[in-house]
Amino acid sequence: MGGKIYRMIPLHPFTFGTYRKQISDFFDQHPEYRIIHGHCSESGYFVYREAARRAVPVIIAHAHNAHALFDTKWLFRTYFKHAMRPYLTQGFTCGKEAARWLLGNELGKKAILQRNAIDTLLYRFDEVVRLEVRQELHLPEDATVVGHVGRFNRQKNHEFLLEVFHKYVQELNSTAHLLLVGTGKLQKVIQKKIQQFRLTDQVHLLGERPDVNRLLQAMDLFLFPSFMEGLSVSMVEAQCAGLPCVVSDRIPHEAALTDLVSFLSLETAPRQWAHEIERVRCMANRRTGYYQQIADAGYDIAQNAKWLQNYYLRQWDKTR
Repeated sequence: MGGKIYRMIPLHPFTFGTYRKQISDFFDQHPEYRIIHGHCSESGYFVYREAARRAVPVIIAHAHNAHALFDTKWLFRTYFKHAMRPYLTQGFTCGKEAARWLLGNELGKKAILQRNAIDTLLYRFDEVVRLEVRQELHLPEDATVVGHVGRFNRQKNHEFLLEVFHKYVQELNSTAHLLLVGTGKLQKVIQKKIQQFRLTDQVHLLGERPDVNRLLQAMDLFLFPSFMEGLSVSMVEAQCAGLPCVVSDRIPHEAALTDLVSFLSLETAPRQWAHEIERVRCMANRRTGYYQQIADAGYDIAQNAKWLQNYYLRQWDKTR
């Protein structure tokens, strides 16, 4: 569509110097860019700093996650998120908690809510597609299908998810199937766990897929025990498809855009999660019509794209 992609070296502690130089060189070579809209959380520090040094008039940081996991990168993340704030002219966020974590109280309160919007018509429930996908995946017609969409990393908590599904199969629904959509560095760990629980015939690793909208139709319930989220696009998509969702209470409650969402603590035992899956599944009585609720809540991509385009144009006019 006319956009250009510029690739930088991957950012980690050993490449800070090289990465900073590449960003600096980029802005020297491309003074035409007058609006910077960053989606890389606190890692955008170098981008925002170099842009501010060249008096780029509009510098936006977009908050997508509610908080960072405590790991070896936590110290760098905490430093960068504080250090980047003076360079920003505006904050964007997917939700209140994400804004508070990345941007702080003062800038966070002024952050513009930019919803994680989707093509609502693409994700609306379709019984014909549901049957087609189940046949493609060789799923029994009457099987309960639990699903999850997300990268195979620690944030998404796949090991706990598999423990929950294992309990569900053991105690409540021996013929259930689980669809895992995604890839990532923990794939071997996840495969080992599946073998350990003897679930190789019932857990389907589908990899990265361009047809998530179709796969959601084949599911009966969406399971999402993340350690952290901003406002998950996957949850918006699942609700749009009319899927009951059992999710962790680490996810902001504003992500519940419909009556389909049930929150549970990660301190709750896998057995109780399994029983909640069965309770929610049995209570579900329809899948249709939820796409309109998602659109009415402001999560339709066409409306949001138009708003963002107009925002950029207004900012551009101000800088001329």
